[in-house]
Amino acid sequence: MTQSLHPVALAPAAATTTLMLARVQAGFPSPAASYAAGALDFNQYLVAHPPATFALYAAGDSMSDAGIDDGDLLVVDRAREAASGDIVIVQLATEFTVKRLRKTPAGLELHPENARVPYPVLRPGGDEEWRLIGVVTFIVKHACPRSR
Repeated sequence: MTQSLHPVALAPAAATTTLMLARVQAGFPSPAASYAAGALDFNQYLVAHPPATFALYAAGDSMSDAGIDDGDLLVVDRAREAASGDIVIVQLATEFTVKRLRKTPAGLELHPENARVPYPVLRPGGDEEWRLIGVVTFIVKHACPRSR
């Protein structure tokens, strides 16, 4: 079973925000520090190869244990060489899917990551044509449901 992906246009204009020097504690709270480090250009941060980078919205739950949820924005780099363990976008015949690439002695496999649903591991075989589209380099999530 594949996960639906919906393309998104990346605007070339710079999107910047303030980057803080301090790190925020995800464990026990620490004293707050307010040290601005300057501007953060999201295009520079998220896009290593501008002509080869695009974004997709994920749909479905086959990769939820990898942190990819329905509606997340996936930044994909077509210029990056895929390695075993990378999350990749692959075209299978006329459909697209996002899965974890595994290189095994038996060959390439595409692994879903959802322990709650028994999605199958995909293995190339027969006349089925596979085409690697790119490597997922970033997952952009909404932290607040109201911001959607």
